[in-house]
Amino acid sequence: MADRRYPSPSSPCEDIKNSVCVHTDKVYDSCKDKDCIEDARVYFSAADQELIDRAITIKSKKAEVIWAYPDVEPIPFNCGYYTVDTTFYFKITLEVCLGHGKPICVEGLAVFSKKVVLFGSEGSAKIFTSQYTPESGCFNQTSWQKTNLPRAIVEVVDPLILAVNTKEICDCDCECPCGGFDLSSVPDGVNEVFDDVLCADAGRKQLYVSIGLFSIVKLERSVQLLIPAYDFCVPQKECDTSYDNNPCDLFEKICFPFDEFFPPEKEVCDEKRNKGCCCD
Repeated sequence: MADRRYPSPSSPCEDIKNSVCVHTDKVYDSCKDKDCIEDARVYFSAADQELIDRAITIKSKKAEVIWAYPDVEPIPFNCGYYTVDTTFYFKITLEVCLGHGKPICVEGLAVFSKKVVLFGSEGSAKIFTSQYTPESGCFNQTSWQKTNLPRAIVEVVDPLILAVNTKEICDCDCECPCGGFDLSSVPDGVNEVFDDVLCADAGRKQLYVSIGLFSIVKLERSVQLLIPAYDFCVPQKECDTSYDNNPCDLFEKICFPFDEFFPPEKEVCDEKRNKGCCCD
């Protein structure tokens, strides 16, 4: 195996006079994905579950990503490759119609897990920083043993609700769809998003949603890179002063919103759509 060569100040072939060494995160591998999550169960509080049981119609309103937790594990006998197991927590907002009065908004939790395989290179050096201390509660044996693993980054946008359906819970001894996600494993921060405690086995109906999810998963490592340096990034733009005493001066600096008065033509929408964008 050929020796790996590194630039050094003593190397005559390396012009490092105008270079600096920076510590940054390098992406070793990444992937994008479109997940169609079919029939993900939604868990509600006891009060909201009672509304679901009495509902005549249920309409989806929106889905939001509360949290995504990625866990990185090396793949045996495949040096440099890792599995990234990610668990997504969604807040599902629905409108429930009881047959009288205005629709009532209810919120529930849906959970989805996925696994991808990415290259994250190898590293044996344990990495510690002064940002976290054992006294802060961030130290545990699991994290201590994983300081040399690459870091997983998950980027996600709020998903689309594609369908909503309910299933009746039977009262007989037959096999019923009563199984579900263990809510005791939900992080405290996720539970705090909801006003009341979520229940797994309450009610006569179980509600399920189908979700369209777009995500990007990356594996990064902290590295030191030698890069050209030109100068410090000194701001050249003067800060705008506030116009608290004269709001008209502030209004004068706002551009006229022509796009709001003239909707784009079909050709413009087609061009944006081909680039992966959508017209408003």
